[in-house]
Amino acid sequence: MPSPVSADHPAAQPPGRGSVEALIRQTRRLKGDVDAVRRDSRGDGADPEERWQRALYDLALRQLNDIDAHLAQLRDGPPPGPARPARPAPPPAAPDGSLLARVGSAEWNLLTDRATWSAELYRILGLDPAGPALTLDELPGLVLPEDRPKLTEMVTACLVDAKPIDGEFRVVRPDGTVRTVHMLGEPVLGADGGTTSMWAVLRDVSELRRSQRTLSETRDSLHRHRRRERSGHRGAAGPQEAVPPPWHGSLRPPHQGPAALDLAAHRLPAATATLIGADWHDALELADGQTLLTVGGLTGQGVAVASGTAMLLGAVRGMAMAGTRPGRLLTLLNRLLDTAAQPALGSAVCCRYLPSTRTLLWARAGHPAPLLYRDGTGRLLDAPDGTPLGASPGARYEESAVTLRPGDLLLLHTGALLPEHDGTAAVDRLLGLAPRFGPAQTARDCVRTVVEEFGGPGREDDACVLAAKVTP
Repeated sequence: MPSPVSADHPAAQPPGRGSVEALIRQTRRLKGDVDAVRRDSRGDGADPEERWQRALYDLALRQLNDIDAHLAQLRDGPPPGPARPARPAPPPAAPDGSLLARVGSAEWNLLTDRATWSAELYRILGLDPAGPALTLDELPGLVLPEDRPKLTEMVTACLVDAKPIDGEFRVVRPDGTVRTVHMLGEPVLGADGGTTSMWAVLRDVSELRRSQRTLSETRDSLHRHRRRERSGHRGAAGPQEAVPPPWHGSLRPPHQGPAALDLAAHRLPAATATLIGADWHDALELADGQTLLTVGGLTGQGVAVASGTAMLLGAVRGMAMAGTRPGRLLTLLNRLLDTAAQPALGSAVCCRYLPSTRTLLWARAGHPAPLLYRDGTGRLLDAPDGTPLGASPGARYEESAVTLRPGDLLLLHTGALLPEHDGTAAVDRLLGLAPRFGPAQTARDCVRTVVEEFGGPGREDDACVLAAKVTP
């Protein structure tokens, strides 16, 4: 069994409220600075570059306003009431290298009926830059039918009433992908006061809208759990009964021969029995000689979370034994959780180790990515997309693959490992253990190091850690 928690490594104290307040003050100072520069840069609007710069200042202020609001939510906690239903979001857009790569400009000259687009706008809309820019009459052909009236209304108000354009619509690119585009623009007036052209800045906000939808869905799930708790789920068996007890040992299935995994795991229990949620860890030899590694957690309390965790673990083992790959497994697990009698929100990471090639296939659902330690240093594995379980009924989960080497250490953990700290702080502290993992001979020694560093009194939630060391 792992050694008791060392008094030399007490649990770190959570950051105070003042750290978030300081970020809010910094954000608001930056908003003021950006707004001042924007006001100083205002001209007559005749220069296209000047209009472009002013529009980018406007976009920057919008983003800073969002950051300000998000930090205030972090400071104040979730709102007391349920959030409004989120509108459906388009499929996620691939992240680009910079903000400018997601922002394009356009100008439509009404006197010559000629359109001028920047190269970035062609990229956003998925069109060939060698082709002609679309006119205002042709642009709606790219827009989803249900969003065309909105675009027509904005353009008409701009051309006829000289009103600024500020709105969003969804476009379908030639490859079939859908993007949400935010359009910000103004009319350009001639000497007689009539509109001679219209310019606009268009930004791909698909990723932003997808993130907002995920946030809304997870917040709604939190409110559902809180309502169930207030309704009186008491006196039930604790959720600890639904997960495996702490264990350690070496998994050396006969099929694997020398390419074995030395495994160890441990549960860091909460200080009291009134916890909300349950974490699990599991390892299983599969029929084809491969190995399943999984950790996860389910939010809830009492009978609902106990039965839900048992259901998830049984489903994970059954699908893994049937040969289901990690990404597909989490997709089916998400559907199962969505159809449960008691809706819940969960997270998990699921790995499948192929000993013949020492390949690790893995996927995640709203869960911290595994950490890989090699040659005295550690890093996070590149994480595929994956929303929390139960947050989005139609979610699909991508997979990643990494080739391991003899001596590599893989560390899986649940998000509550470092209480009341953000995930980045937990990861930084875990990566900082790399020099201590280097001389460790076994996975058990590595788990003991984690327990000494992160254990201690006052833990509010259970946490799990699972270590897998690739042996020669």
